[in-house]
Amino acid sequence: MLVYTTNTGLIAHINDQKKTGFSLGFVPTMGALHKGHLSLVRQALAANNLVVVSIFVNPTQFNNSNDLNKYPQNLTKDVELLETLSKESIIVYAPTTEEIYGNQISADKFDFKGLELEMEGRSRPGHFNGVGTVVKRLFEIILPNRAYFGEKDFQQLQIIRKMVELTQLPVIIIGCSIEREFNGLAMSSRNSRLKTNEFDKSALIYKTLQTVQTKFKNHSIQTIYEWVENQFSNQPLFELDYFQISEVESLTAIKKKSIKKTYRAFIAVFVRDVRLIDNIDLN
Repeated sequence: MLVYTTNTGLIAHINDQKKTGFSLGFVPTMGALHKGHLSLVRQALAANNLVVVSIFVNPTQFNNSNDLNKYPQNLTKDVELLETLSKESIIVYAPTTEEIYGNQISADKFDFKGLELEMEGRSRPGHFNGVGTVVKRLFEIILPNRAYFGEKDFQQLQIIRKMVELTQLPVIIIGCSIEREFNGLAMSSRNSRLKTNEFDKSALIYKTLQTVQTKFKNHSIQTIYEWVENQFSNQPLFELDYFQISEVESLTAIKKKSIKKTYRAFIAVFVRDVRLIDNIDLN
């Protein structure tokens, strides 16, 4: 499998591959790959001639330097995992920080129309400017036809869609369904930091969302919020960071339902210092 660490090498290879009807897929990651990432790559392989998987831990989207330093990195293992899907149709782009940002590591500022202020934005100010900056830069380097993002980070997915709309970059954004562990926990690189009993009990997160999905049909929004808070107040292992029912387009929290709109429920939970997020479609 080809692994490029420089923009010039990557771009030269992509240009060599282009031909009539050529389509390039792109899956941006921060490494520590798991089955959730592989599901995105599979979807990209099914629809494109060539797929670029970037592996880059982006410093501008971390509010806490400890989180940045703790983020697991193992390029060799990641490449071996990707090779189980294809050695010829996937290329890896693992750039240095200088290749992405040059001599100045800083985030651009975007007008995401309030999408960045909800949920994750309240806990991580400036985070989505960092996300928008690095994805925009990667799009400009790679020039993909399609890019694939998991719905586990649904707020991020909506942010990327807004960034593409604002910048008018010619890339189609594909949202992909959440891949889950056998107990329902959304797959995440952070799951590897959970102890066995913590992993097992974290099944509560998805079970809670499934019940919310059922309750949404005939219970009030306030009743659902109170029920969720009670679920976690009785569990000393967990600390509920937030729970929110949002309208999908604006991501704003709702107080009443409308048959004309679509909604999702979002949740973030701490298990010790491990922060787990998930969401579910309510329509």
